[in-house]
Amino acid sequence: MTQYIGLDVSMKETAISIRQDGKRIWRGKCASDPQLLAALIRKRAPYVRRVVFETGPLSVWFYHALKAEGLPVICIDARHAKAALEMAANKTDANDADGLAHLAEVGFYRAVRVKGFDSMLITARRQLLKMRLQISNQIRGLMKTFGLIVPKGAGSVFERNVRDLLQGEEKLARIVVPMLQAWSNIRYQIAELSKQLAAMAREDQHCRLLMSVPGVGTVTATAFAAAVEDPANFRNSRAVGSWVGLTPRRYQSGEVDHDGHISRRGDNQLRGLLYEAAAVILNRSRDTSTLRTWALELKERLDFKRAAVALARKLAVIMHAMLRTGELFDPHGGTQAAA
Repeated sequence: MTQYIGLDVSMKETAISIRQDGKRIWRGKCASDPQLLAALIRKRAPYVRRVVFETGPLSVWFYHALKAEGLPVICIDARHAKAALEMAANKTDANDADGLAHLAEVGFYRAVRVKGFDSMLITARRQLLKMRLQISNQIRGLMKTFGLIVPKGAGSVFERNVRDLLQGEEKLARIVVPMLQAWSNIRYQIAELSKQLAAMAREDQHCRLLMSVPGVGTVTATAFAAAVEDPANFRNSRAVGSWVGLTPRRYQSGEVDHDGHISRRGDNQLRGLLYEAAAVILNRSRDTSTLRTWALELKERLDFKRAAVALARKLAVIMHAMLRTGELFDPHGGTQAAA
């Protein structure tokens, strides 16, 4: 009496297909509302074992909402589902739901981790940071056109410098001041999101643990803990480096065998945060540690960028090992185990 369900989710309606004992037993549609879907599934498939749907615009909402309803939901990679779904003679939502239900029944799929609230908060903050930088650059460029060079400075220093230069420039002020107000409002919202992140990090044991690593702050610690979720998701700590896209690509054919640039696969945001943490260790940190000594020696032999990439990969490996063991960062520990 075990049932398997495929959901083809769209903005307004979701196509549903239910299979049991190798046959489709029901097919229909429902409004794209997780509560309505959960009620329908409990009515039509009381013994459901898997509910499968593809990654898409609503996947985060659907996954967490259906999970909260107690359903065994699985979000699968749309690229892997594409080959199976294309086998249908006609491309329709109902046929796609049938194909997903069949994948759920045979277990031929690759599940993906769905981001939680922590990751969404970090993404929103990062987007605001980009917007703030874009507006400040626009202000600098606009004022430079009129021969007004804004001195270096960030935050309140930048705002004060701009307002000082606008004294007596009434026409230009009517253009720049609204942009400066928008920049100030975004800066305020970034501060509010940063406070939320800091509060979440203080309450999370994993984040407090990761922040014992030099260069790793609340944002990087929260992003890493949210992405990894359970350390047991990886067979070993070394696998995290390749998962986040910080290991070199390899090309081997016949007598040719060489490594290329890093793969850049996985979470772009997390990879960027790890690189930033590595840059802090190399340039700004004054804490003495075996890890920093190793990175500085690598910087002397190679260059800053490649040393920072190697250090970022090693940070990912070390941080995963810390989550697995529950031990704080050891500044005098060896780096070979994390290589």
